[in-house]
Amino acid sequence: MINEEITAKSVRLIGSEGEQLGILDIAEAQALADEKELDLVLMSPNADPPVCKIMDYGKYRFDQMKKEKENRKNQHVVDTKEIKMTPSIDTHDFETKMNHAKKFLSGGDKLKVTIRFRGREVNHSLLGTQLLERVEEALKDFGNVEKKPKLEGRNMFMIVAPFEKK
Repeated sequence: MINEEITAKSVRLIGSEGEQLGILDIAEAQALADEKELDLVLMSPNADPPVCKIMDYGKYRFDQMKKEKENRKNQHVVDTKEIKMTPSIDTHDFETKMNHAKKFLSGGDKLKVTIRFRGREVNHSLLGTQLLERVEEALKDFGNVEKKPKLEGRNMFMIVAPFEKK
């Protein structure tokens, strides 16, 4: 809240340079702000008495928006990439899939490894478990298993999360 929107009777006032001006009546505080041609901004409404500061509110909002934009630009959204295989995957194909997986984990993304069972392969789910153990062994230097292998219908999957960057 700024200027006339502030409803408190008295406020603890902070000057435009950050100096403490003490506890003043709201009318006196508004008069000081008007005298300096600045705004009276309510900084801490829950304090007793509420804390107000004399500042240029437009510049304050601009600086806040600029900081928020900078923070949004610096944050990284973790995506989940998926690699699909069958239990009868050949060694070269497996190595190619692991190279892709390493690239995903190095980029900071989570990885979902899915084994699709076709036809009667679902009766041999042990093969899928063994394949996912091979995947875990191949990726142990790039990430750790977040969700252990789980069979849902005709798919078995496991989730690997990258190591935290230091």
